[in-house]
Amino acid sequence: MNEQQLLGPRAHGEACGRAVLKATAEDFQVDEVLDIPLTGQGEHLWLWVEKRGLNTEDAARRIARAAGLPLKAVSYAGLKDRQALTRQWFSLHLPGKVDPDLAAAESPTLSILKRERHNRKLQRGAHSANGFILRLTALQADREALEQRLRQIAEQGVPNYYGLQRFGFDGGNLLEARRHAEREELPVQRNLRSRLLSSARSYLFNRVLAERVAAGSWNQACVGDLLAFTTSRSFFMAGEAECQDPRLAILDLHPTGPLWGEGLPPTAQAVNELEQAVGSEEPALLAWLSKAGMAHERRILRLPIQSLTWHYPEPDILQLAFVLPAGSFATVVVRELVDLMPTGQTDTPCEF
Repeated sequence: MNEQQLLGPRAHGEACGRAVLKATAEDFQVDEVLDIPLTGQGEHLWLWVEKRGLNTEDAARRIARAAGLPLKAVSYAGLKDRQALTRQWFSLHLPGKVDPDLAAAESPTLSILKRERHNRKLQRGAHSANGFILRLTALQADREALEQRLRQIAEQGVPNYYGLQRFGFDGGNLLEARRHAEREELPVQRNLRSRLLSSARSYLFNRVLAERVAAGSWNQACVGDLLAFTTSRSFFMAGEAECQDPRLAILDLHPTGPLWGEGLPPTAQAVNELEQAVGSEEPALLAWLSKAGMAHERRILRLPIQSLTWHYPEPDILQLAFVLPAGSFATVVVRELVDLMPTGQTDTPCEF
């Protein structure tokens, strides 16, 4: 499956050019933002870990082995890219135990930068945001158009699509989810089940968002929408008055799209009709998500980009720095700027 099938149209027009992302791990840097004051005492050891070329699950396994703990004793807030330089928190459950020697976990791909005790484990989704530093190399772009686009997305945000990495190589996770849905069965393995269910929900959300982008309503509240604040999981119905809320204009309040589960989308009027129309195209996936006992949730359609800055270290390198809410994808920001080229194909002529 290609990008257009898994995501949807751009909101701000065609790409301004082409570039390479992740030529090296340092070109994609992520810092987890966790607003939790640590107590300095308790039965949980929290680790601030830097890793490169290593995914979060592999890092957790390495830490568990070094500490002599079962994997379930190691917790983390969110998954971070393998092809990146990332810094994130892990916690180890050590009731009645001293801090373990974790030297065996460290290597050129994993460094423990900080250790501190706390009275609670690190919960999934506990981080509030992620800070990014991205370097787009081998840049071939219309500089004036790119500058204008950067200002535009800083002011208006971008569609909050789930990125391609959610669906696996060539959409493999989604294709596997469809096969399970058609057989009306759920994977026994917990991690696989979670990954496939998440892929299916993400795809359906992207389809609704794609329709809203095509209609020009992805960043507008419509009567019948369910609205949510950037960092809130709760939502409320939009009537005429709510559609005029000034917090919509400052990118603090947003329309939402469905993360399908049991029952029908709780939206109303034309919004509900659109969501049910999209869902009706994938009846097997909807029935499968309901069978899994997934609760219906919502995700904001518009992704605000905080603290966006940029500069050009070299004429063909654009460096971006910004902060995104947890659960969103930096690659969908880049997608509104440029098309990405595979590493090693940077000398292909570019047309604008």
